[in-house]
Amino acid sequence: MDLEVIGLAFDCADPVRVATFWAEVLGRPVRPGPSDQVVRVDPADIAKTGPALTFHQVPEGKTVKNRLHLDITTADLAGETERLLNLGATKLWDIDKGERHWTTMADPEGNEFDLIQR
Repeated sequence: MDLEVIGLAFDCADPVRVATFWAEVLGRPVRPGPSDQVVRVDPADIAKTGPALTFHQVPEGKTVKNRLHLDITTADLAGETERLLNLGATKLWDIDKGERHWTTMADPEGNEFDLIQR
């Protein structure tokens, strides 16, 4: 089989706002020439930092839990949680399962993601 994931697409009301948030979260560039309808955040190196993220404007808002979410790891859970809150994330809850710790958060439009202690 000759397939690979090169990107993930997000539906959102304000692609510029949400893409800028994720670019800051991941330390990635927003592709030059964004529009009000489509904005792309490129990986520095897809093999090391994962696929591109593309944000598409849609008319309807988010109404239920994501069917797909990002898991992001960090060595500094508390520090990164604070940084992401300052960027506009919302903290939803903390999970502590023995040696595994993570925080479920939401981006500025409510898309959930997990910040996981490495």
